[in-house]
Amino acid sequence: MDIENEREPSVPARELATICVLAIVAGTVIGVVGGAFRWCLERLERWRIHTVEWAHELPGPGWLVPVGITILGALLAALIVRVVPLASGSGIQHVEAVDRGQAAPPPLSVLPSRFVGALLSIGSGLVLGREGPIVHMGAAVGAETARRSRHPEHERLLQTSVSGAGLAVAFNAPIGGALFVFEEVTGSFRFRTVVPVVLSVAAAVACSRTIVGDTPDFTVDPIAPPSIVLLPVFVVFGLLTGLLGAAYNRMVLGSLSVVESIRSLSPVTKAAIIGGLVGLLSVVAPWAGGGGDSLVQHVVGGGALALPVVAWYVLLRFVAGPLSYAAGTPGGLFAPLLALGALWGLLCAGICAVIVPGIGSSLAVPMAIAGMAALFGASVRAPITGVVLVVEMTAVTGVTVPMLAATICAVVVASSTRVPPIYDSLRNRMFGAPPDRA
Repeated sequence: MDIENEREPSVPARELATICVLAIVAGTVIGVVGGAFRWCLERLERWRIHTVEWAHELPGPGWLVPVGITILGALLAALIVRVVPLASGSGIQHVEAVDRGQAAPPPLSVLPSRFVGALLSIGSGLVLGREGPIVHMGAAVGAETARRSRHPEHERLLQTSVSGAGLAVAFNAPIGGALFVFEEVTGSFRFRTVVPVVLSVAAAVACSRTIVGDTPDFTVDPIAPPSIVLLPVFVVFGLLTGLLGAAYNRMVLGSLSVVESIRSLSPVTKAAIIGGLVGLLSVVAPWAGGGGDSLVQHVVGGGALALPVVAWYVLLRFVAGPLSYAAGTPGGLFAPLLALGALWGLLCAGICAVIVPGIGSSLAVPMAIAGMAALFGASVRAPITGVVLVVEMTAVTGVTVPMLAATICAVVVASSTRVPPIYDSLRNRMFGAPPDRA
């Protein structure tokens, strides 16, 4: 990350004031829009799980009901993408491409298409995250604010800045949202960027919290910091997580390539088929579908899951996440990564308990929390953003040291595999370029 020093050209006071006002306005808009999106998605998730449970009680092939819902949601979302192609996938790679001057800023049509399309795809059960659509909606709002204010020279700056506000709203994590811009999108820390990012994030989170509340995303009981003696366990865990992160990136890219290679079917048909497959997984295991918030809450809240069940869910979501992303419907990768990381941490803690009886109970929740940040870091290669996001989402600081150790080890191992960061690969795919080597 580049950090500009005192030689950075100063910004004229009038121009800086204009940027500040526009950032606050755009942040307010995405705060309301993102908060409303999250409110709708939470209720759709509850409805989906209730529908799966209800379908199990129906006589005959009741399982067809949730499968049909996922097929319909994926199909309708794919139809929206047909009209607005930029609504496909995460959108974060497009935000990065715009910041690098490789693409034009997103039009305002991205906002309604992603809002509705992501509700259909994620709400129906596809294993996708809410953060990608909100980040891209934030970028669209920022760019449109610059255009409508007749300051097109700030269009790229505002689309980048307000994208961070979108991530902050997605996870109720203002610091993590700001760091996301500096560490992942721009790779730099400049005064000209810091000011609009911080202002838009503050305005966005303040507005979104009036809709979704100001409590952390996950409720975690107070836990004692793991003993320093257990730090080597987290180091080994991080090394293994790095391999898992690299494998997950390959799985995402491989799924995209396989689905794209099937040219005999239209994108809408392929999305519907994938929806049916993921819907079947959700029937077998209700927590296998959706973004994974309910699953993460159960894990970090200390809920009990048998070790074979945890291993089963790790396998299901490792496959279902990349498969869902290959459908090309609106939806991101962050939330499924966090859910898989929590499950992976719980699985490794359970294995530790088998090897060393008595150690698992003290490691289960801390390792699940560390797994969320470590897998995020291994896949995205933004370790500080991952750690801060997880701390803000759980309000747990006692696991910071082992979480940092696990995350850094995961990033080092993932980088050594020469598998590129996921958004670098996805951005290259936008332009038909071969993937970079890490």
